[in-house]
Amino acid sequence: MAGGKRTLNGEDGNDPLAALRAVAANRQRLASENVALDREQAALVRKARNAGFGWQMIATALGVTRQAVHKKYGRR
Repeated sequence: MAGGKRTLNGEDGNDPLAALRAVAANRQRLASENVALDREQAALVRKARNAGFGWQMIATALGVTRQAVHKKYGRR
């Protein structure tokens, strides 16, 4: 860009605003999916605990430490 003003469409015909809108839409979709996955995971942790599985086994299944899973789900 040699000192000229850029248009909304950009100099090379690409529309960076359209790309930004697409990224924002993807982030919103992923955030919604994350909420659903968090709920499902919490329900499965409760189910595992009710079935007698220990925090270490649940943590191993989730790929986190026992302390992390207990902190997140231990007092619900």
